[in-house]
Amino acid sequence: MKKALLVIDVQNGIVNFKDFSEELKIIEQIIKDFKEAKNPVIFVQHFDRQKESSLHCDAEGSKLYPKLKDYADLVVKKESPSAFFKTNLGSILDKLGVEQLFITGFNTEFCCMFTAISAYDRGYKVTFIENATGTCNIGDTYEMNDLDIRDFVGTVLHWSEAVEVLDFEEYNEVYQHINA
Repeated sequence: MKKALLVIDVQNGIVNFKDFSEELKIIEQIIKDFKEAKNPVIFVQHFDRQKESSLHCDAEGSKLYPKLKDYADLVVKKESPSAFFKTNLGSILDKLGVEQLFITGFNTEFCCMFTAISAYDRGYKVTFIENATGTCNIGDTYEMNDLDIRDFVGTVLHWSEAVEVLDFEEYNEVYQHINA
C-alpha cells in the first residue's frame, strides 16, 4: 500500500507560538522514516486572508519552519482547515498512487483533524499520529479548563473507527517495516 506523510501547517507563526520542541522532534523523525522509505512527504501551508494574521501570505509567520522545510517533496497551499478543500492535494495523491495518509502537524483540533476526516471521506486509510500534532490552544480557549485537546481529538477519531490513531511509540511498533 503506497503511503504518504502530510506535515500540516509547520509554519513560523505556529511553531514560534510556544515550545513545540517535542512535537517537532517526533515530526522530524517520522519525516526521516518516510524519506528513507522513499515515500512522499507533503507539507501543507496555511494562508489566512486577514492582513493582521501571522499566517497571512505576506507575513513571516506564514513561511514554512526553516528547520524542516527542506524535507518537503511537495507543498500544498490552503486557506481552510482541510488540506483537501479547494486544493490540488487529491489529484497529487492520485498521481502518486497513495492509499494511506499519515497525519502530523498543527493545529490538532482544526487542520489536522479536518484533514484526517476529509482524507477518510475520500477513501484513504488514515493514520493520525497524536503526539506528532500540537496546538496553540489550551482547554481554557474552549471554556474547558482541564481539556487535553490533543488527547480529546485523538480519542474522538479513534472511537470513530474510521481513523487509526497512534502515538509515536505505537507508530514505530506498527510501521517499523515502513522502510522495507
